[in-house]
Amino acid sequence: MLRFPSVRWLCAKDVRVATVAKKIPSSFARPDSRGRLSPHEHLKLKHYFPPRLLDTGDRLQLNSHLSGVRMKRFAWILLVSLLFVFPVSADDDQGHQHHEDLNETQLGTVHFPVSCAASVQKPFLRGVALLHSFWYEEAEKQFEQIAKEDPHCTMAHWGVAMSLWHQHWNQPDEKVIAHGLDEVQKAQAGQKKATARERGYIAAMAAFYDNSAKLDHDARARAYSDAMQKVYEKYPDDHEAAVFYALSLLASDPHEDATFARRKQAAAILEKLFATEPDHPGVAHYLIHAYDKPQLAELGIPAARRYAQVAPAAPHALHMPSHIFARVGLWQDDIKSNLASVAATREAAAMHMGGEGHQFHAMDFLFYAYLQSGREADARALIEEVRAMPAMHDMYGLGFDPHEATLAHFTALYPVEMHDWTTAAALTPTPVPNTAEESAGYWAKAIGSAHLGKPDDVRKDIVEIERIHHTLVDTKKRDFAEAAEDDLKQAQAWLLFAEGKYDDAVEALRPLADKEDSLGDEPQGIPTREMMADMLFEAKRPQQALVEYQADLKLNPNRFDGLSGAARAAELAGKTGDATEYYALLLKVCQGSSSTRPELSRARQLVAQK
Repeated sequence: MLRFPSVRWLCAKDVRVATVAKKIPSSFARPDSRGRLSPHEHLKLKHYFPPRLLDTGDRLQLNSHLSGVRMKRFAWILLVSLLFVFPVSADDDQGHQHHEDLNETQLGTVHFPVSCAASVQKPFLRGVALLHSFWYEEAEKQFEQIAKEDPHCTMAHWGVAMSLWHQHWNQPDEKVIAHGLDEVQKAQAGQKKATARERGYIAAMAAFYDNSAKLDHDARARAYSDAMQKVYEKYPDDHEAAVFYALSLLASDPHEDATFARRKQAAAILEKLFATEPDHPGVAHYLIHAYDKPQLAELGIPAARRYAQVAPAAPHALHMPSHIFARVGLWQDDIKSNLASVAATREAAAMHMGGEGHQFHAMDFLFYAYLQSGREADARALIEEVRAMPAMHDMYGLGFDPHEATLAHFTALYPVEMHDWTTAAALTPTPVPNTAEESAGYWAKAIGSAHLGKPDDVRKDIVEIERIHHTLVDTKKRDFAEAAEDDLKQAQAWLLFAEGKYDDAVEALRPLADKEDSLGDEPQGIPTREMMADMLFEAKRPQQALVEYQADLKLNPNRFDGLSGAARAAELAGKTGDATEYYALLLKVCQGSSSTRPELSRARQLVAQK
């Protein structure tokens, strides 16, 4: 962590630079030789300083004694330089917090009375609040600490078991299941002193960890949900039972269910609680998850606006609103959420708190939002930031370094989003064993080579994707195997395109596009229907392309390529009015960017003629 030693001489009383500077992580980039920050770093700086403090460009505006005066470049360089001249180690910083220092104003308000010692009641509430913001590492520490302080607190072991199962994220392996079962058995051994309500929670946890040799993960997740339903129905005044039951519905939601039945059921429970407990972290959080589908996303905006305010100390709480913002195309809100989340994660890591790897998920959303809003300079800066990061330990036993996977994803997606086919075709794929990202480079190469009319090169890339897919299937990496299979199908369609078989190429993609549309999977790459539209546009069928672009924009609003593609297709189809509307929306989405993309130049030209 870094801070100023003193800044009284530098600024007026209403500019609390010293206080703000304490929050800036050591990972913040240094200015270049001319004292300037990259656009990406400047955006990050805006997260730390109040809006009234920062002005546009590279100047700092001060009030009070300096009213009306703008600092020149020298003063700005001096200010930024202070961030790097006076490092303070984590051990020396008395302002550092750990989970035991966090309170309900930082994590949200929960109500979960337990039959444990009075001294651990508040820590128990903090542990539950940490669970609700998926800060599992710190929740586990908190419950383990409670178990030491009060050996008779059976619910502490329930809390540890809950912390080990990352619902909605991943499936625990045998080692984690064994640990969780051990905690459940400890809770069961002492549950004679527990209340009937507490025994219900313990029984539900046992339903998940028991019978792992006979039941697969999905079956045990449903068993847990069924058990939590009983607790929910037996104790209607226990709002925690309602919230955890709602989460269980989401965690056991069948991926192939296009009706979103369990999501809607969870949302119905949570919406009632949201009206009465707006400061509960789990309520707002799980509402966002429930509505994290393009067909439902508009309903999640109130929860998205609320959650970060409820639990501002939790990095995941700062990130989660972007799931809704990305669904509805609010890119600037998306960017702000994830810059805040990445910064909070790094700050927590500097204080030796868990969850450092979570920043990469926020970076995925940040990168995607940059590309959709004309901020490709920031996207490139983010790639270089990730490239410079050290290797990171495996997260949650998933079997890969999230730093390497993120870099592979970014380097593959960037040239495809930018329509830089030469760079895409020339990529050197990054090996990331045990992940779908290992196929991402070959996927990008195939698309680039197809646009360059090189079908033989596309075939070579398809062979590599097939190899990776087979490996993932053989090692039972189901989700990764499905993602690699989608890469394979798209690459095979682009081979048909490279061979001039445009109709076959489009129809090869249609089943995958229809599936994506119905299931509303999380956006991280190029929507398949948008690919179909791109193919039709390249085949000089602008009217057909426009139909597909319009259909895709309904589910993936405000995507750069979707808007620019629809505008270009409408223009070639002779629909100048529609083209102007799409170009105007594209300019609005990219407002404030410094992009020089030709699509934006054409947009400005046509809109100016209106």
